Amino acid sequence: MFTNTTTTLSARAMGRSLFTAASLIALAWAPQASAQEQAATNGDTIVGADIVVTALKRSSSIQETPISISAVTGETMANSGVQDIADLAASAPGLSFVDGGPSQRRVVIRGIQGSGEPMIGTYYDETPVTGMIGAGNDAGGSTPELKLFDVERVEVLRGPQGTLYGAGSMGGTLRIIYNKPDLTGLGSAVDASLSNTRYGGWNYDASAMLNVPLATDKVGVRVVGFYKRQDGYIDNTALGIDDINVLKSYGGRLMLRMQPSDRWTFDVTTFLNRTRTDTPLWTQEAGKFNSDAYTRQPIVDDTELYSIASTYEFDFATFVASGSYMHRELSSASDVSRFMQAQRSEGRCAALVGGGSPCSDSQLTDYYDLVDWQSYSVLYPQQEMDAWTGELRLSSNTTGILDWTIGGFWSDRNIAVWNPQVNTNRVSGEIMRPLQVVTGRHIDDSLTQLAGYGEVTLHPFEGAQLTGGARYFHYDKDIVGYTDVPSILVGARITPPTAVDSTENGWVFRFNGSYEFTPDVMLYAEASQGYRPGGANQVLGLDAALTGYNSDSLWNYEVGLKTSWFNRAVLFNIDAYWIDWSDMQVTQRTPNGAFSYLGNAGKATVKGVEAEVNAMLLDGLSLQGNVTYTDATLAEDQNTGATATSGLKGDRIPYVPKWMGGASAQYDWSLTDSLGGMARVDFNYVGGSWSDFRRNYTFAREVEDYALVNARLGVEGPGQSWGAYLYVTNLLDATAITRASSSAIARGRTLVSSATPRTIGVNVRQKF
Repeated sequence: MFTNTTTTLSARAMGRSLFTAASLIALAWAPQASAQEQAATNGDTIVGADIVVTALKRSSSIQETPISISAVTGETMANSGVQDIADLAASAPGLSFVDGGPSQRRVVIRGIQGSGEPMIGTYYDETPVTGMIGAGNDAGGSTPELKLFDVERVEVLRGPQGTLYGAGSMGGTLRIIYNKPDLTGLGSAVDASLSNTRYGGWNYDASAMLNVPLATDKVGVRVVGFYKRQDGYIDNTALGIDDINVLKSYGGRLMLRMQPSDRWTFDVTTFLNRTRTDTPLWTQEAGKFNSDAYTRQPIVDDTELYSIASTYEFDFATFVASGSYMHRELSSASDVSRFMQAQRSEGRCAALVGGGSPCSDSQLTDYYDLVDWQSYSVLYPQQEMDAWTGELRLSSNTTGILDWTIGGFWSDRNIAVWNPQVNTNRVSGEIMRPLQVVTGRHIDDSLTQLAGYGEVTLHPFEGAQLTGGARYFHYDKDIVGYTDVPSILVGARITPPTAVDSTENGWVFRFNGSYEFTPDVMLYAEASQGYRPGGANQVLGLDAALTGYNSDSLWNYEVGLKTSWFNRAVLFNIDAYWIDWSDMQVTQRTPNGAFSYLGNAGKATVKGVEAEVNAMLLDGLSLQGNVTYTDATLAEDQNTGATATSGLKGDRIPYVPKWMGGASAQYDWSLTDSLGGMARVDFNYVGGSWSDFRRNYTFAREVEDYALVNARLGVEGPGQSWGAYLYVTNLLDATAITRASSSAIARGRTLVSSATPRTIGVNVRQKF
């Protein structure tokens, strides 16, 4: 139901003050984690070739956790060169990214992909994060990316996690878990790299960690800092500027852990992340790694995340209280010059000024002056977000016939968007200062969510588990938008503030059963549900009838087998799933093809098989591999009213390849009594896909398949206390296009992003 309301945004200063107050309140009363969970978050994670995870809000061996889950340790990520979440794509079956470059990435699991609110829950420790809505309400397309240094592990949960993780986890959940302060002793580490990229230049990257116990066994601090500069490799041929996409990223985190007693642990963490770059998009028709944009297209992303988590271990259960505050400012720019210049014709003057009749000489002169004034310009959205979350959870920690978890969740996200079109310098391509605003739209978006959830696991007899879970949710999304600077060229009219309220509540469920035939063989089956909120469009010139869109939801049915062989030297897991997706939110386009918006259209079916293997058959040799087959198609014709973009039954979901796979091999050996050698190769394959449902649509583009190979060779000191490595990424120098798109704004040109060309470098590490 949609009703008129008004919306206001939290001020940044107020947000920080409230966060400080919340921290003091939580310290006073909120207790956090079981002894098992404490072990799991302090590095004691390896059990033979197995890993301990906390995906089900309690610690368990990954092979004994009856869901589709993969985990990657911090050591594996360091050896693979993983620095941000997009680098994780080869690490787990079913995981992929619609990669538009830094600050413009969408996480995808099991082919559940599309614009709108996130479909994959992304967590940094206990904190869920979300992207910015922009003018197209696409919060899932700009997932916050914090540096993956000093990480304990990453968990990839495949399939809906609606009961424990809620909205935003309808396709799965990605959890990044950082190393926590060590209360027992000093520690430090540094990691530095120097490299050179083909078609570009020199890159350098440095990260450091310092761990200091302030009171032995009671208080400790862990500080992490990093700086990265990556040279550009894309040349702008229109402006005559080489290497436009230089990337600078810097920041850090400060973690304070207090442990007043053996039962009580309290963590306070601050994350800071700054990113500066120009768009990594290049124009396929202009040649490899060439952009023909008439403007510079800067991206500035400033993210701050403050979190608190308190755990208290009772005799019968573990109580967890957590909260967070995130402030993010994101600005980007996209060239619209060609679209504006194409308006300079007598026909367009007749359509826009003359009411269908030819313009007079004076009308034509004035019209041409108007077009010429804004013929070099960019869309320049400025976004600011304040987001709060809070969660209370109680989980049993006694062994018996029942395990249980109950909890409550609250979040409040406020985003302010100013989306102007501004003029640029015709020679340098830079945005003119002070801004020359051609047109502009203001949007205030507020999303509040409340939920209560619970799961109960019954152990009816040895080796068997039956789990049932439910989550009751309520969300309220308030959107206020207005246009204060009109433009006849894009159909923008001055509009007063108008408000739309989208509210919904309901239930999602999860049912799971498993049986261990032996300690090395487990079969499980699951039916689980996921959802995400609806909302309202705020696109320039969009018909009012297209403003609202509803929530979408899905049911996932799967069966899986987890096995271990040769005394756990080999782990092999496989699962198959069927997903029914209803009222799916899809991207649609305005009649002029210039702007996209969201609508509900049709149903989809996603079927697939995932398999992964980890093996240590020879001393020093570890092998890993995964493969995914996904058949993600529409189950019925879409009813969008726009035949050019409407998908038909059997059309594949955009950006979802049928085949994906990853593999790695690492060999460690002794060089001397105190020195060791290591060699590692990583391989990632991503199959082809399309940018739209309809392949014959004017702006549909094919994304071809690609394969990437990385390699590393190094020498390490005793206990890996230090290491020196030679590495190469994209060894075969593949032009791996990760995203391709076109539109009327692009005048039919194909804009693509791709993997970084071959990069060769040296890396040194030292632990103290």
